[in-house]
Amino acid sequence: MSTNTLLILPGDGIGPEVMAEVRKVINWFGENRGLKFDVSEDLVGGAAYDAHGVPLHDDTMARAQEVDAVLLGAVGGPKYDDLDFSVKPERGLLRLRKEMDLYSNLRPAQCFDALADFSSLKKDIVAGLDIMILRELTSGVYFGEPRGIFEEGNERVGINTQRYTESEIERAARSAFELAMRRGKKVCSMEKANVMESGILWREVTTRVAKDYPEVELSHMYADNGAMQLVRAPKQFDVIFTDNLFGDILSDCAAMLTGSLGMLPSASLGAPMANGRPKALYEPVHGSAPDITGQGKANPIACVLSFAMALRYSFDQGDEATRLEQAIEAVLAKGLRTGDLLGAEGGTPISTSEMGDAIVTALQESLE
Repeated sequence: MSTNTLLILPGDGIGPEVMAEVRKVINWFGENRGLKFDVSEDLVGGAAYDAHGVPLHDDTMARAQEVDAVLLGAVGGPKYDDLDFSVKPERGLLRLRKEMDLYSNLRPAQCFDALADFSSLKKDIVAGLDIMILRELTSGVYFGEPRGIFEEGNERVGINTQRYTESEIERAARSAFELAMRRGKKVCSMEKANVMESGILWREVTTRVAKDYPEVELSHMYADNGAMQLVRAPKQFDVIFTDNLFGDILSDCAAMLTGSLGMLPSASLGAPMANGRPKALYEPVHGSAPDITGQGKANPIACVLSFAMALRYSFDQGDEATRLEQAIEAVLAKGLRTGDLLGAEGGTPISTSEMGDAIVTALQESLE
């Protein structure tokens, strides 16, 4: 079996701690499932700034362009709050996304049965939840020009421009439909076509792309109604397709349906490389959590699930990704919990490292 190349960027805060547990999982797949990974490691964020004076070295950027997938931990922390904006840790992550042209951001909201009571919503609303939000990641209001704060008369005005081209919408839309073909064959496109011209174009292009996927059911919804529906009846959705700004908001809303940011992975995918695999960056949704760094309290599950997404979307190992997800479900079903998952129903508190060990044990048990 060919060797897969993987660049690990642990980053800052709890990033190195949770990534150490992913290493255990990667090693298990190599030893027990014949999945060989050529793993290299480098710096990003504050760690890169401390070593090189920049949040992402050019050599690291070049390596990220060459490997099959990049797995990132977290960036940032109060130590770097006073740095110039151009060298803040987060600029390293943004550079990776922009230069790799990772235009499709996949954020699943999956509620494991063992954690259904942990959500702020009623159990019957979230139990069995499995939806995916596909957010366009490299255009829209976060990148549109003109932008800035300007003097206008005797006061200042802040300007941001929502800008999308047809091709930008189309390539992200195709990612959404391709994803739906592998899932429940439903896409709900969310925008504000009632008040925004960019929303009208978004709806028109998405409708046109849908004609190439006759097996997929397409629906449209205004994004504000979509936010309401996510907390009213989230299981009505399969794939939600939306722009950069609305995707940022809606995915955070969906994130809390599962109960903890420590459970949420993500994937950012770009155009196919020469080997047919998409350029890809995988990362947990949570931040660097400086308040618990080095204390063994971090939940590594989101980072492990990010590796599961890599297995599925970069390495064509959907069955092994499912095996890993089921191992995590088995661990949670036993009541093993990191601190963020200890709710009113209790559980057995364990450390970051112990959670990683428990996942590996469950993986081993899946072979027996």
